[in-house]
Amino acid sequence: MINVSDQPAPRSLIVTLYGAYGRFAPGPVPVAELIRLLAAVGVDAPSVRSSVSRLKRRGLLLPARTAQGAAGYELSDEARQLLDDGDRRIYATAPPADEGWVLAVFSVPESERQKRHVLRSRLAGLGFGTAAPGVWIAPARLYDETRHTLRRLRLDPYVDLFRGEHLGFSPTVESVARWWDLAAIAKEHETFLDGHERVLHAWRQRPDTPPEEAYRDYLLALDSWRHLPYTDPGLPARLLPEDWPGTRSAAVFRGLHERLRDAGAQFAGVTPHAP
Repeated sequence: MINVSDQPAPRSLIVTLYGAYGRFAPGPVPVAELIRLLAAVGVDAPSVRSSVSRLKRRGLLLPARTAQGAAGYELSDEARQLLDDGDRRIYATAPPADEGWVLAVFSVPESERQKRHVLRSRLAGLGFGTAAPGVWIAPARLYDETRHTLRRLRLDPYVDLFRGEHLGFSPTVESVARWWDLAAIAKEHETFLDGHERVLHAWRQRPDTPPEEAYRDYLLALDSWRHLPYTDPGLPARLLPEDWPGTRSAAVFRGLHERLRDAGAQFAGVTPHAP
């Protein structure tokens, strides 16, 4: 029941696979098993091998042998930290609280100006908006993940982090519309809904949940969804336009997660923990 027109990137699907199922394997995931699991979502063996090599070079996957001596890969400590940080966003079940803000203020010497681009890119990738040149803002709950990310990339010497409230002069709802491109974020939610809302509807009409079909639809939905909580930092509802599509897209992902994840785990041969 694949209803997504664009095939996701193999490297992204491998990360999604480890996040959903691979990290719960009792040991390294054999290469042959990676090939089997990725074939179910349309990725051929050469693409799996080349994508795994790239993830190995990035330090996210480590080569290891299974108990039976087969070649496989396990997650690095860095990759596990990334997945743990991501869990808090991807599987959030409650609307975000209105808890204030974290500010990131950075200054990079001219001799290292290339790091300015890296900093801007990483802060944007974490969901920060731009309050002013060199001043980035995000909901306060993103502080821990921001700290982990900047330290991992050795960018923390260039950044000061602050917690605070917005006290004016313009209303916060107007300021938020300047700090983030809300129309672009809404479009991302609508794209997710276009691809996966009808998938959930179809599953709700079915009495059965075959493991391979559940695995395939869940992995594709998770691969699409997991980027959205970074594009959309989870702003309080009072600061968002009426009929914000993020509310619907979160409900659709939660519905697919609850219906498909555990059945998909049977096909993947693991027993996942919460969430």
